[in-house]
Amino acid sequence: MKGKRAGYWLVLPYVVFLLVFMAYPVLFSVWLTFHDWNLVSPEIPFVGLENYERLLNDDLFFKSLWNTLRFILINIPLQIGLALILAVALNQPLKGRGFFRGAYFLPVVTSGVVISFLWAWMLSTDDGLINGLLQKAGLHPVPWLTSEAWAMPSLAWVAAWKNLGYYVVIFLAGLQSIPKQLYEAARIDGATSLQCFFRITIPMLNPAMLLVVILSTINGFQLFTEPYIMTGGGPANSSLSVVMYIYKNAFQSLDMGYAATIGLVLALIILGVSMIQKRLLEKDVTY
Repeated sequence: MKGKRAGYWLVLPYVVFLLVFMAYPVLFSVWLTFHDWNLVSPEIPFVGLENYERLLNDDLFFKSLWNTLRFILINIPLQIGLALILAVALNQPLKGRGFFRGAYFLPVVTSGVVISFLWAWMLSTDDGLINGLLQKAGLHPVPWLTSEAWAMPSLAWVAAWKNLGYYVVIFLAGLQSIPKQLYEAARIDGATSLQCFFRITIPMLNPAMLLVVILSTINGFQLFTEPYIMTGGGPANSSLSVVMYIYKNAFQSLDMGYAATIGLVLALIILGVSMIQKRLLEKDVTY
């Protein structure tokens, strides 16, 4: 009995943390979607489904959702492709392998704000490093952040570069769990390196691939820092993400009820997309 009581006391801090900082904010946000609150007023009038009706007729919300989906469609293949190539390269017995593993992980632990300011300068149309190199090569400068066509691909590249090391680590862990006997048996049967990669490495990496795709998608839906600092959501709202739209409604318009409604809908979208991805990709997973 004393042992049980001691156990309850040990888990009590975590239970309190869970209730105060996770369960309460979620429940309060759901409650807020049915109310109108400007953050400072003590009165919070009930408005029923008004926020949801407004959301269905909000063109800017659907534009921000489409922008976010565009970002994800560019970012995920780019991120996974580069991370997989780097992981395979860093899994080889190369000289300086430890240094390169640390170097590629460095952007992950660097502040997203710092990285955004750095890339905003590098991608600047007038005096950016990238356009400077293009002009020295005799090419025209590209409006990386000031063009509706280039803004979102540029942000997708910056986000992929920042998070690359994290996914390289996941793929490296997956590569090192593949039994070497499989490669030895394939070599004896005359398989080439390319055949080993596509018929052994890729199938055996399916669990890691599933994890990376789901995490990348969730991170993509939470896009905020890069567009907020580098483009401000422009030009013409072409890089306005859903989370940035939530921020604008909550802290610039002080429309907390509507911001909570967008947040709840976004959470449901993330949940639905993740479940679909899991269902589709899990078929080919070999544990």
